[in-house]
Amino acid sequence: MLERMRQTTDRVSFTFDGMAVEAARGDTLAAALLAAGIETFRESVVGGEPRAPYCLMGVCFECLVTIDGIQNRQSCLVEVHEGMVVTSQQGARTIVKGGSQ
Repeated sequence: MLERMRQTTDRVSFTFDGMAVEAARGDTLAAALLAAGIETFRESVVGGEPRAPYCLMGVCFECLVTIDGIQNRQSCLVEVHEGMVVTSQQGARTIVKGGSQ
């Protein structure tokens, strides 16, 4: 489906839903997860259907995940980094008073 245009040996490691994932440094988180064979990033708030990236450019919001405890992050706009802790987003975002999330 997707093919890397430039090969790199510079790698980073992170976790997704507790599973160790290795990715090319400089990849977006969405690209890294797709390259690792991960097809479901979140569940639809309305029907609970599995969702995955669609546009890969920050328009569709289908790639939302929780990154290092912060919900509603667009994985297609975030560069993957060493030690990142990522979880799939389940249901609606939690609203926190004071706008800290």
